[in-house]
Amino acid sequence: MPAELTERLAQLIRWIDPGPGASHLVSDVSGWWRDPTVLAALGPALVAPFRAARPTVVVSPAVTGLLVGPLAATALGVGFVAAHKPGDGRLPAGPLTWAQSPPDFRGRRVDLAVRDRHLAPGDRVLVVDDWVATGAQVRALYEICAARGAEPVGTAAVAVDCPPEVAAELRVRALVTATDLPD
Repeated sequence: MPAELTERLAQLIRWIDPGPGASHLVSDVSGWWRDPTVLAALGPALVAPFRAARPTVVVSPAVTGLLVGPLAATALGVGFVAAHKPGDGRLPAGPLTWAQSPPDFRGRRVDLAVRDRHLAPGDRVLVVDDWVATGAQVRALYEICAARGAEPVGTAAVAVDCPPEVAAELRVRALVTATDLPD
């Protein structure tokens, strides 16, 4: 179903105008959340390019990564680890490993944290997110992996809109690209 899934995702993801003062359109990926066929196919499709790398855990950033990450982890039969952001109201208690992303498409730096006890030396990490625009958060998650002695095996995304050289460097595989989406 990968070709059918790509087509369906392209139909369900929309560009929206966030309103006055906005300098760009933003993606609305929530359309596929309501489609049970897409939800059932998404996890297996995201992880297919990475099965041979034998990930031992999936790590995803808050907020929308917390939806796709568990789908991917379930498809792999491995655990899931959430990467938290300050101010999202969900920072866990206990020791955390932090990293700050390089500037993203809005020029913001995002702080991400993973609970130390959930990411161990030797873990083979598949990073999963809904959208990779610049790779900034992926870089921060790879930095956390390195600090914990874990190895990122790549990044699975629903959609990618970063330069091809960034996608290649970070080993990003996506189901759709921004150019697949209608204007």
